[in-house]
Amino acid sequence: MSKLEKARIVPLNGSVRTPIPVLFNPAEYALERSNVYQAQAAPGMPCPLLQFVHGNADTLTMELFFDTYTDGERRDVREHTARIVALTALDPALHAPPIVLFEWGRLFFKAVVERVGQKYTMFLADGTPVRATLTVAFKEYKTIGEQLVDPHLESSDLTKSVVVEAGEQLWRLAYAEYGSVDDWRLIAAANAIDNPRLLVPGDELRLPPRPTTEARRAVRT
Repeated sequence: MSKLEKARIVPLNGSVRTPIPVLFNPAEYALERSNVYQAQAAPGMPCPLLQFVHGNADTLTMELFFDTYTDGERRDVREHTARIVALTALDPALHAPPIVLFEWGRLFFKAVVERVGQKYTMFLADGTPVRATLTVAFKEYKTIGEQLVDPHLESSDLTKSVVVEAGEQLWRLAYAEYGSVDDWRLIAAANAIDNPRLLVPGDELRLPPRPTTEARRAVRT
């Protein structure tokens, strides 16, 4: 029989680096990923186009069960839960909550503890809590350096070319390349196009590098 692996929370920085084991492994956990989009009106379209703004950090949520009654300890269960709750507090060495690693088997999730919900469900005669459930949400943490080496990130900083297909429009090319329908003027200027409605299928168009804010203003004025 294989040995039961216990989940634990490992602080990676700050004044306290001692790993925090959970008393009972979670029965389940949930991973959530989301993005932020901005609606942008497009000429002649029945509904707006969605422009990607940025991604959100992944969120890992779970319930952790604590019980000091059935094992005979009958100690205040907050001696265990307080260590996890403390991960949401400002660390004096960081002036911010610490970064942690939740690890369980093959799951390694570097994050900050975004929130902790506490529910106490059993008490001794003197009111000491001996059973609790914590609802914990971990927000994924990545440094700028870690994000820049993401292989899914591609650059639009180089000049590209595209072959015009039948029915193509400059605003659609601009939206696909730069995320803004208003940047069709950049493509028109780069290819000396006087009438953007007269695109010839089969022609090759240059798509200039991703424009700066100043370049956008210069072309639109």
